[in-house]
Amino acid sequence: MQISVEVGDGLERRMNVLLSKEQLQKTVDQRLKKIAKTARMDGFRPGKVPMSVLRRRYGPGVEQEAFGDLVQSSFYEAVRKEELIPAGEPKIEPLKDAAEGDIGYTAIFEVLPEVELVDFSSLKVEKTVADVSDSDIDAMLEKLRKQRVVWNTVERAATTGDQLTINFKGSIDGEVFEGGTAEDVAIELGSGQMIDGFEAALEGKSAGDESSFDVTFPDDYRAEHLAGKEAHFEVQVTAVAESELPELDEDFAATLGIDEGGVDALRDDIRGNMQRELAQTVNARNKNQVMEALIESHEMIIPASLIDSEAESLRDRAREEMKSSGNSSSVEMPLEVFKDQAKKRVTLGMLIAEIIKQQDMKPDADRVKTAVDTFAASYEKPQEVIDWYYSNKQQMDSVENLVLEDQVVDLILQQADVNEDNKTFDDLMSPAG
Repeated sequence: MQISVEVGDGLERRMNVLLSKEQLQKTVDQRLKKIAKTARMDGFRPGKVPMSVLRRRYGPGVEQEAFGDLVQSSFYEAVRKEELIPAGEPKIEPLKDAAEGDIGYTAIFEVLPEVELVDFSSLKVEKTVADVSDSDIDAMLEKLRKQRVVWNTVERAATTGDQLTINFKGSIDGEVFEGGTAEDVAIELGSGQMIDGFEAALEGKSAGDESSFDVTFPDDYRAEHLAGKEAHFEVQVTAVAESELPELDEDFAATLGIDEGGVDALRDDIRGNMQRELAQTVNARNKNQVMEALIESHEMIIPASLIDSEAESLRDRAREEMKSSGNSSSVEMPLEVFKDQAKKRVTLGMLIAEIIKQQDMKPDADRVKTAVDTFAASYEKPQEVIDWYYSNKQQMDSVENLVLEDQVVDLILQQADVNEDNKTFDDLMSPAG
């Protein structure tokens, strides 16, 4: 086997492989002899068909198959000899100008680039730091109490925080508009449930009161036919109710699944859940910061074939997500839409792989166990989920890969120029609040 390699644009390589026709013929003969043992043809006994007849009948197909197998085996042998690492499958073309008695092919493919890592101390990373405070626990308890609020009817004028039951009719330029009429609607004054000015107009109203007022829909209102329009509303208040929050006691804790330990145990349970949720968010933010810094600090030529392959995977995943959400649109999503994200993912994959290789990293067993325990903690029967993970190699490989990525992040954070950014629980978990 003779091999020559030509360097094309960027990462492209054209590898010419010259093979002996005798080698191909030997393989063809072996396959024809195997066929001869069971071949059945009119005029011949089973297994007695002459080789010349078999060659005419099966020769072209057998030769094509044998050449394909020879190309496959010789290609991988050739790239090993040339110390090339192909990125994706090669495009195979017949070798031009092969000498008589020889056969060959040209394999056109891209190679993986050499990854040269920068000194991690040159990376600038903003690291998010946050913790769950006692006031965060208090706020969460208050939120849980409000979720279990009881509304008691009162015979008085409504104030902010009360719930009103109303009937209303809205009109624009004297015409009732679509969606502008409703009965027995419950609104909480001061909640911002209705458009600006609506709730304020009902302050001080009692059951049985009627009111009329004008309000203007915001310019960015979701219903375009109402956006920016002034509307007139006729409203009848049918009931006023005030809120009654449950007491923060053992009975309340029991409604949240805490059978022993009362409020103290409930606070501990809430703290644990909030810390897990916060840790996941903080880790994700910091991981993203590190990955962005890695990409920005490394200029790499990425094989187009890998980008295309990853873009196709992203498009397939998007299609599946659309189907699972009930969207069966037949609109074809262009591959170009996914290429920027695909390039980013491939680049990160190559950088992380090189870091793991250079650092000879192995997934930390304790961190793998912690990760599995964390995944399982949100399920009703965590141990069953844990057992499922450990019995499923593919899932465990996925967990170990995630742990390795986290170890890479930790390594870079230890060496990079890090600026800590202190955040509260609400900053991270309720950014719009």
